[in-house]
Amino acid sequence: MKPKELIAEAMSLPVEERAIVVDSILRSLNSPEDGIDRQWIAEAERRLDEVRTGRVKAIPGDEVFAQIRKRFAG
Repeated sequence: MKPKELIAEAMSLPVEERAIVVDSILRSLNSPEDGIDRQWIAEAERRLDEVRTGRVKAIPGDEVFAQIRKRFAG
């Protein structure tokens, strides 16, 4: 199967199945390292705990993007 045919076939899949295909292909290019994955999981859990306990305040995405646009506006 040629790349264009493979891509067309993959694009016809439901979104959940496309995500599995993409994840599998990306993992084949950059194999995950257990140590790094464990560190990222720990970091994500720490950050989630900070939000849940109120130690940090979440900022809505639209507000973040507005601040970025304002900061980098010509």
